Formats: sequence, structure tokens, C-alpha cells
Amino acid sequence: MAWKKRGVADGEAVQYTTIKARLYPDEAQAELFENTFGCCRYIWNRMLADQQRFYLETDQHFIPTPAKYKKEAPFLKEVDNQALIQEHNKLSQAFRVFFKNPESFGRPKFKKKKTDRDSFTACSHEFESGPTIYITKNGLRLTKAGIVRAKFPRRPRNGWKLKRVTVEKTKTGKFYACILYEYAVKAPEPVVPTPETTLGLKYSMARFYAADDGSAADAPHWLRQSQEKLAKLQRRLSRMEPGSRNYREAVQKYRLLHEHIANQRRDFIHKESSRIANGWNAVCMRGDSMQEVSKKKVLPGNALDSGFGMFRECLRYKLERQGKPLILVDRFTPTTRICSACGELRGCGLHRRAVWVCAKCGAKHQREANAAKNIKAQGLAQYFNRQELRESA
Repeated sequence: MAWKKRGVADGEAVQYTTIKARLYPDEAQAELFENTFGCCRYIWNRMLADQQRFYLETDQHFIPTPAKYKKEAPFLKEVDNQALIQEHNKLSQAFRVFFKNPESFGRPKFKKKKTDRDSFTACSHEFESGPTIYITKNGLRLTKAGIVRAKFPRRPRNGWKLKRVTVEKTKTGKFYACILYEYAVKAPEPVVPTPETTLGLKYSMARFYAADDGSAADAPHWLRQSQEKLAKLQRRLSRMEPGSRNYREAVQKYRLLHEHIANQRRDFIHKESSRIANGWNAVCMRGDSMQEVSKKKVLPGNALDSGFGMFRECLRYKLERQGKPLILVDRFTPTTRICSACGELRGCGLHRRAVWVCAKCGAKHQREANAAKNIKAQGLAQYFNRQELRESA
């Protein structure tokens, strides 16, 4: 969740939260943002190219600092120096992650203007005159850009300290600022789950998830609902000349529709995860890999479009802030084939039916609800076994 830090009293923990604000820059500020995006991309590629050349010549890893390139590229002095320093930090972090686990994380690659994300990060520093970055009533004060008009979904609370800001531009041309705050809170007391206050969830392609009590989310299939509109736009684009005005307008409509679908999915995930985190003391789920699930041909549609992995991550940190556990059961546990009443393990094939009857005890099961019950039982047993091991140690 968070770690102990100097200046934090005993029994308190440091937490971080982000407020995402919509920015409305004027023409000069928007031009400065565009130049900063380009400078960050330029400095990343130059540092990476020099790192590769230095490694080939000396067989040693070294990343030069952005100050090396300012003489030959004077335009770098026109943007915020903090944005360039953060690109150096990001590249160093990318190499540290790569060296630590090269099989899972690839080597850092060069950035392209057409495909890479337009963003830059700047840290806030305290001086006698005040902080370099701060929010006002209707705006956000940034270095070089000044006060940029902004719309905030919520305001920081008293005691929150602004650490850094990431300005990004979406493909639809909208500017956003992700403002990171640090604050100290009392460490929540661990909540001991019970069968009555624990919820078991099973991933469902058709219904998003199924709970052990028989309920389900029944989330709308946003992408499937907009499939006709997307296909119509794609047909129009295929008949247009790339680069023309009509082509650019159609691409903008296509991007806006995809952005609307993503916002619908994100809104549902945050609301549903908050409802579950506030209403239950623990949640048991299976640690399925959504990429592996999406490869199965027996399931219709694409599992990655549902956003279930994002839902699981939101549920994890929202439970963790309240001292509640998210218990993940091994993904290879045969929860669908086990009878939740007697524990009988069924053979392959019968468990794929929507409703099946146990041959041993005669219990009638709904397939997904039965799997959720087994996930809940397995998760609670796993949780209490770990608690016993900790107490004995």
C-alpha cells in the first residue's frame, strides 16, 4: 500500500493519489506543450542512441544527461528543464527494469511521433517564493506555461502535497494533467474476513463477473454496441484519400467514438469496484491471465475488451486502502469442475454446461455461481493458512 517515511508519525502511512484535470490551454500554451512533447521525444532518442553506441564501444552501460545536448540543440532551452530531466529518469528506470527481468520486459525502444504517447512530466519544487507548480481556483500553474485554465473533478484535501504533474495529449486533441499528491494517513487496521462478509467472484465473458450468491454484473458490451458505427466509419475511411480534409475529419470521429467507449468502460469499472470495496470485507478471485483467456476459441468475443484486468486492479487498491484483502486463487484451480456442496471433482466436458447436477450428492449447480463459491472457499482457506504460518513463525 505505502511505506514508512521520515516525518511520518508512528501508526501512519504514506499514500499517493492522482487527480486528473482537463486542461484548456490558449494557443501559446498549446504550442509550448507541443514543443515540449517533441523535445522529450528528441532527448529520449538521443540518449538511447548514445547509450547503445557507448555500450558497443566499451561494453559498459552509461546514459548521458540532457545537459549534454543543449549546445547543439538550443531549442531544448525553450521548454521546462524538469521535463527533460524526467525523460532521463524514465530511461534509467526502463533499463533497470530490463536488466532485472529481461525475459518479461524488453529493451527500451526509440519513440515515434506517430505512434507514441504525447506527454511530459514535471516535478514540483519548494522555494522561498513558493512552489513551482500549484493549482489555482480555475487553473494549474506550470513552469514556462504559466497558469493554464483547467477543470478539476475534485479538489485536494488539506495536508496533501503536490509532487509532480504529467501533461498529456490524447489522440483526439484533448489536454489532460495528472496531478500526483502525497499525504499521510493512519494505517488502517487489518480486517479479518468471514464467510458472511466475503464475496467470491468468477470472471464471465457474457456477464463480466458472477458472484457466489448468484448475482452478476451484466455490464453492457460497449464495443459490441458501437460496432456498427465503427464499421461505418471504417468503410468511409477506406474510400477516402489519406491526408485529405474529409479523411482527417473522419479519423477524428473514429477516435472520439473509441474514446467514448473507453470512458464508458472506465466509469463502470470504478463505480462497480467502489461499490464492492465499500460493501464487503474481502473479495476472492481467481488470478486469471486475461491475455491467455482471450486466446481461447471456446469463448466468444475478446476478453481484453471487457476491462476485467483493470477492474481487478481497481478493486485491489480500493480494498487495500481500507485494510481489506483481495485474495487471488491459483488460476489452474479447477473451480468449475468441483461441486461446491460435496467437493466431488467432475470430469471434463460436463462442467461446460450452464447448469449441471452432481452425480454424487444430486446438487444442482449454475456453472459460474458454483465456480464463484469454490473460489470463495479456496480463497478463505488460503488466507487463514497464511495467517497460521505467520503466527507460528
